[in-house]
Amino acid sequence: MPSRALLYRRPTEPQAIEVVCDGAVHLVRLRRHRQARRYTLRVVAVTREAVLTMPPRGSFREARESAERHGAWIAARLDRLPRAAPFEHGTEIPLRGVVHAIAHRRSARGVVWTETDRDGRRLLCVAGHGAHVARRITDYLKREARRDLEAAVARYAERLSVNVRRISIRDQVSRWGSCSTSGALSFSWRLVLAPRFVLDYLAAHEVAHLIEMNHSARFWRLLGRICPDMERAKAWLDVRGTDLHRYGMAHDGLGAIKPRRRALLCHSAREGVKPARARRNGSFSAAKTAGR
Repeated sequence: MPSRALLYRRPTEPQAIEVVCDGAVHLVRLRRHRQARRYTLRVVAVTREAVLTMPPRGSFREARESAERHGAWIAARLDRLPRAAPFEHGTEIPLRGVVHAIAHRRSARGVVWTETDRDGRRLLCVAGHGAHVARRITDYLKREARRDLEAAVARYAERLSVNVRRISIRDQVSRWGSCSTSGALSFSWRLVLAPRFVLDYLAAHEVAHLIEMNHSARFWRLLGRICPDMERAKAWLDVRGTDLHRYGMAHDGLGAIKPRRRALLCHSAREGVKPARARRNGSFSAAKTAGR
């Protein structure tokens, strides 16, 4: 192990801090970064969690004090996020951009299917025991995503005369798709929730990388030539992409859990956190720098 890593290593350091605010406990994940110069707190909308980045020589005590001091800010930012939409009876979710209501049909035959009721409402029906509803819907959406993406990738690969080695379907939080130099493509299954033109754009985007492994002007010209809806899809993802991550999340997906003993009590909004310190992207830098 490099000497620098040994110098900053904290083998018994906690990975998270619990901060109590208004009766709820919010988990703050700790992340030590060698280039950090101060304690930086942010709320990640995609993963719906608070993250406190620490300097290499920062102490757990100072991290705890920073999280405690800004507990009300954490609670306020988490509360602004769209509510979780768990896969359960009655929840409405988009499928290829069209809203479907989940309908649990315990005694019906089959697994998961779509239908339209007498009022014209689209339904995503799930058979079997209630405990299996979430898993069955997730499995169904992953299968549908793979089917749509494989078809779209095949079209663009043929058009550009490139070979795709493998397609993987995952649940990435930092990107919607990726392409390796070996020709392997990876996509988020959540693209099947978006309108078809969005999934189609991501397929074209990653296939185009098999020719241009960059985001140069030449890459964007190539992509615009094969995907006329490129700008429209990019705009949709910029505005609504993050929202796709709330589907399938449990009710407590806002970072709040039931209170536990020895959790840290936060100051109230009147006592401490000033909204002006928060940036638009949901993060700010705590004023205190690392102690030495």
